[in-house]
Amino acid sequence: MTSHAVPAAPVRPETVMEARDIYKSFGVTPALTGASLALRRGEILAMMGPSGSGKSTLLHCLAGIYTPDQGEVLLRGRRLDTLSDESRTQLRRTEFGFVFQFGQLVPELTVAENIALPLLLGKVKRSKAYAAAQDWLPRLELADLGSRRTGELSGGQAQRVAVARALVTKPAILFADEPTGSLDTLTGELVMELLVGLARAEGASVVLVTHDVRVAAYADREVTVRDGKVISRESATSHSGAVSGVAR
Repeated sequence: MTSHAVPAAPVRPETVMEARDIYKSFGVTPALTGASLALRRGEILAMMGPSGSGKSTLLHCLAGIYTPDQGEVLLRGRRLDTLSDESRTQLRRTEFGFVFQFGQLVPELTVAENIALPLLLGKVKRSKAYAAAQDWLPRLELADLGSRRTGELSGGQAQRVAVARALVTKPAILFADEPTGSLDTLTGELVMELLVGLARAEGASVVLVTHDVRVAAYADREVTVRDGKVISRESATSHSGAVSGVAR
């Protein structure tokens, strides 16, 4: 009798976060009207859509900053939206990292102090936090700027500091909301190459909100948010191969 091997089922990447039928309104104005989304471990996911489509609101719901009016947000299968404010805040300090359009750095602090800040808030010893911050400086091409105050930096330099601050805690998920929106094209490309390369090196998943197709092209997958709902589609182009060796 001839034995035929049964082919192994393909391994599907683990879903690290999921939004299920999310509704969110601000007063009488609906922002999300049944949005659903799944994020896989290690995936870089771009959310696109016109202004007012709900993409930033969805990001804030995923990150536990907003609580949905209806629906569920799950982190590794555990309900996130039903946690207390204190528990969600703790998750944002340990499991999540954030990069926003204007960096939101503390201008009175130095580059190293800004990078170390999330660790200090998480009760990491001061010496260990600053050592970790110093380790990140050469990875972001900022080796000589650790003692400079961030208010003295260029836009591109400041955004690189924001990337380091977001990743210094080794988060499971990095949320980036228009991270290149205030930068010129060339500087934005440098920031995206560093962000994507470092996120992959750290094994972080990324939720990237952008209106720029050039930025979205760095993602593994794109979805469009329109009228408060998510419309899925695969990314036509990806820079993942181009940045696979960046800053490792």
